[in-house]
Amino acid sequence: MAKWVYSFGDGKAEGRGEMRNLLGGKGANLAEMANLGLPVPPGFTITTELCTSFYANGKKYPAELEGEVEAALAQVGAIANRVFGDETNPLLVSVRSGARASMPGMMDTVLNLGLNDVTVEAVAASSGDERFAWDSYRRFIQMYSNVVLDIDHHNFEEILDDYKDRKGLNLDTDLSAADWKAIVSSYKARVLEEMDKPFPQDPREQLWGAIGAVFSSWMNQRAITYRRLNNIPESWGTAVNVQAMVFGNMGETSATGVAFTRNPSTGERELYGEFLINAQGEDVVAGIRTPQNITEAARIAAQSDKPSMETALPACYAEFVRATQLLEKHYRDMQDMEFTVERGKLWMLQTRNGKRTAKAALRIAVEMAHEGLITQEEAISKVDPGSLDQLLHPTIDPSAERKVIASGLPASPGAARGEIVFSSDEAESLKAAGHAVILVRVETSPEDIHGMHAAEGILTTRGGMTSHAAVVARGMGKPCVSGAGAIRVDYAAGTMTSMGRVFRKGEVITIDGSTGQVLEGAVAMLDPELSGEFSTLMGWADKARRMKVRTNAETPADARVARNFGADGIGLCRTEHMFFEGDRILAVREMILADDEKGRRAALAKLLPMQRKDFAELFEIMSGLPVTIRLLDPPLHEFLPHTDEEIADVAKAMGASAEKLKSRAADLHEFNPMLGFRGVRIAIAYPEIAEMQARAIFEGAVEAGRKTGQPVTAEIMVPLVMTRAELDLTKARIDAMAQAVEAESGVKVPYYVGTMIELPRAALVAGDIAKTAEFFSFGTNDLTQTALGISRDDAASFLGPYTAKGILPADPFVTLDQEGVGELVKIAAERGRATRPDIKLGICGEHGGDPASIHFCEGAGLDYVSCSPFRVPIARLAAAQAALGKQAASTA
Repeated sequence: MAKWVYSFGDGKAEGRGEMRNLLGGKGANLAEMANLGLPVPPGFTITTELCTSFYANGKKYPAELEGEVEAALAQVGAIANRVFGDETNPLLVSVRSGARASMPGMMDTVLNLGLNDVTVEAVAASSGDERFAWDSYRRFIQMYSNVVLDIDHHNFEEILDDYKDRKGLNLDTDLSAADWKAIVSSYKARVLEEMDKPFPQDPREQLWGAIGAVFSSWMNQRAITYRRLNNIPESWGTAVNVQAMVFGNMGETSATGVAFTRNPSTGERELYGEFLINAQGEDVVAGIRTPQNITEAARIAAQSDKPSMETALPACYAEFVRATQLLEKHYRDMQDMEFTVERGKLWMLQTRNGKRTAKAALRIAVEMAHEGLITQEEAISKVDPGSLDQLLHPTIDPSAERKVIASGLPASPGAARGEIVFSSDEAESLKAAGHAVILVRVETSPEDIHGMHAAEGILTTRGGMTSHAAVVARGMGKPCVSGAGAIRVDYAAGTMTSMGRVFRKGEVITIDGSTGQVLEGAVAMLDPELSGEFSTLMGWADKARRMKVRTNAETPADARVARNFGADGIGLCRTEHMFFEGDRILAVREMILADDEKGRRAALAKLLPMQRKDFAELFEIMSGLPVTIRLLDPPLHEFLPHTDEEIADVAKAMGASAEKLKSRAADLHEFNPMLGFRGVRIAIAYPEIAEMQARAIFEGAVEAGRKTGQPVTAEIMVPLVMTRAELDLTKARIDAMAQAVEAESGVKVPYYVGTMIELPRAALVAGDIAKTAEFFSFGTNDLTQTALGISRDDAASFLGPYTAKGILPADPFVTLDQEGVGELVKIAAERGRATRPDIKLGICGEHGGDPASIHFCEGAGLDYVSCSPFRVPIARLAAAQAALGKQAASTA
């Protein structure tokens, strides 16, 4: 029979840290901390398997669960010396979610559960603090009503704000026990009004309501969105953690806080975090009170006049420091911890591997390797390849004028500029319309995740460095300024006011997440400089990886960027992109409009020197590294104008007849151009085009070789091949041009001819094609379209529902469909190698920069991946992780 409940506390636990799939991250880590002997409030975890069962059985629990929960509750009560539901000595508990992957703020939590009209008096008597008891009760009513009864927070916030206004009170801490009693009475009246029944008084009814709400929150909209953005499968489910309450709001010797063992923004080796005296956990991140620094050094740096934990609670601070050091050494990673001090006694509530910026991740990984805490190979695995995108965002130009309109906390580094928006829905819609926006909120909540994802950056007027906005922004790699208290936001008017200035929705501002400054207008920015840690880690990654990483580039600028990012050559040069510049497009149109081969060759003669110059420059930049050049691929009609006005303008510029242009465009029109007259089909019908491009490649190679002194090896790729006969005909033209250029220049250029595998038929007959092809490059963009029967340009309308409903695990144009398209890649690789064992295999679709797809390519034994220039560092790291993962699997 399945075991649904695992207990922990009093220096031991039924679970262990490696059981995170079953116990969730929080439950596994609580068990691990208990086993390490750290002070953990006793509790128990209901497993993720129960969550799966809950949804599979119409939100019903297995019959044996109640007995397991009762037994675990009794054990917790025995350790805490209290009894759940007892009227004179009640055990109060928290109920929290805990998925195997950290999802901060996405699911629901209930604190102080077990309080009712009777037990609140018992808590007041045992604590000797009536105000604390009633404050805890009102917090419980508000939280439980929102999470379990689905009554919106604002109902209770209005009651509290109105009461404070009537009494002339400013802060929650100004309210007395009598005040909180009155608030509780009003809260219960609002619940009765909203629900038509009173607030539940039975602690067991409260407990099962909270457990059900936490399981149900796995499917709330914000959790669904977070899972989609972070590729977390719905099938994982969440665990529920029920734990004895400890209280940080029991006077001046009590406190609560959040800390990291290293700075999550910079990676510096320092204890980093915030705490509040006489507070509960949600107060720290809610931004209602200004948090205090944990260390004295941080307090001095922040110029705060509020005491640090180090000076206010020195004994607890010393014990906490020892715990943080133990946890980092044990987990061998930077830890994110929550803690409470109850009347001078430290309790550890949570630890997990801390979310961090890419900059911090690099520094932490490299420094931990230098410290001997982890190996170089482990350091490589500590950095998420996708997070390196954060390092490639611009920063503000130091020479730019800064018109500072407000300052807050530097919550997430980097800079961003955009139009002011005040709602997440508006941010999402404007982003879809092509606008860059800055999301401005008083404070963010988990409901804002879609707007934060859409925004270039986030600005909040409340909240600290560990607020929701700060933590989520850092995880997303978005610049964020939090706690800019001088700004007043008026959602109704659509304005923010600072320093006497009013800024309206749609006006542009810039935020600097590294300094906390908010700036007027669009401020000039600079491309980032990569740190020494970046070079160190990339060096380790390059030693570990097997696959080469090339780039998709056809402009000198792109090629230089990719080379600077460590590209091992060019895996895809799309020659058609070169045809749209300046006078070239006129020559291309002349070629298309020509009535015969002679006319086409005359037009192509104008293009030849332009193409030769293009290729020579790319060969020079790559300086001996391989360069794969794809012959003309798109349909010819793409180069022609379409509207009458465009046709008239082009005809005038060319000195051609508008009617002839219109007629030729009509002749070339196709109902399904993706499967029409394109790729090798153009080379078969008009071989002179392939001849011109081949000649330009060989002449460019000769020119570059003479300039650099480096041998140039050209790789010429024929697109959209479905039979070997097509490739044979085209290769014959290429070979003829190679011989002609050698005869004219006296230089023999080494070259390879290969093809793109973009059609299912090509994959299936790859063994035959490999008799001619010397390399395959998988064009997975088109191979996905042709294999799945999905148009990439039209798929947005249904791919969302398909991934949301689990029909597809991910967007197949972002992450390779391994079962279908991946199988075709494997078949082609296997059959190609059977014919030509030394055939070179690569991938050049957008998947070449996707870490999950790169792992597949390593498994399939491809020789290289090719991606856009700014994805090259991501691909280098992902290729190293894939190689290390394959090694680990083979030795397991």
